[in-house]
Amino acid sequence: MMSEVRTKPDITESIPPTDEQTIRCPRLGHQIPFSFCRVENKGLPCFKTLDCWYVHFPVEAHLKAELTPEQWEEAFDRPSSPKMASLLEMIEQAGKVKEREP
Repeated sequence: MMSEVRTKPDITESIPPTDEQTIRCPRLGHQIPFSFCRVENKGLPCFKTLDCWYVHFPVEAHLKAELTPEQWEEAFDRPSSPKMASLLEMIEQAGKVKEREP
């Protein structure tokens, strides 16, 4: 019985995948192309882009060449807040909106 040999994709090419190649988005739960991930965050890449696409092409090198240092920092270098803190903040904001309603 022969075992199947799996090869890793060639990730030396820094050209981003076309829209025909899609991956499952862990945040949205369905297939999306890199072009969506590239602008999902108000014109900047989604914070998960590096995690999701690194196995398909050298996404970090590509985006570092494409983005300004300020854009890179805004997309990837911001400290993430703990989930509980984010939830409490959203609850607080919802409460303030509710108070303003007639």
